Amino acid sequence: MHERQAVVFGLLIAALAVVGLGALAIYTGAIDAPFDRPLSSPDVTDDLEDVAFPCLPDGTLPVAAVDVQVRVYNASGTDEPLGRLNQEVLTARGFTVVETGNAPDADGDGKPDTVTRTQIHFGAAGLAQAYTLEAHYPDPGLVLDAREDATVSLYVGSDFEDVVDNELVGLSGELPMESRAGCTPIEQITPRALPVPPAAG
Repeated sequence: MHERQAVVFGLLIAALAVVGLGALAIYTGAIDAPFDRPLSSPDVTDDLEDVAFPCLPDGTLPVAAVDVQVRVYNASGTDEPLGRLNQEVLTARGFTVVETGNAPDADGDGKPDTVTRTQIHFGAAGLAQAYTLEAHYPDPGLVLDAREDATVSLYVGSDFEDVVDNELVGLSGELPMESRAGCTPIEQITPRALPVPPAAG
């Protein structure tokens, strides 16, 4: 009986030691992990110089503000309530704000993601919605991601000072919107991956 217990416990200890050594080797980079997908994908980036943004199809009309569902995130890295401020402004202009708060911690470093330049993230289904929201901000970054719905996410960066004056937005429900200069046909852009929450622990 005692010999059998000793053998069982010995095998368990040996197995734990092997697992621990393997985990340490992966953590230190001595060996590659047995999976290709990273535990976390970045959600926002300040480096938008080489990020292509899509053109609008000809004849695309603005979306009624009430039909634009927006998630508003404070990504400025400051304690100023920029998320709530923008929520109030957008709600007053008729947009549907479905979430407000600090930017998600997509990279798992324990801090909300931050950006300098204000950005609008959206999927192919939300292209018109993104351009509609874009008209209310001075030169925001436009980032196509892999989401399948028509929601858009607004990351308020540290460059934020104010929204565009409502009288200068220049959108009309009867006039097609214009694509931003330097855009790329949407079929030529690879959407950014959606963020993967870091694994527990």
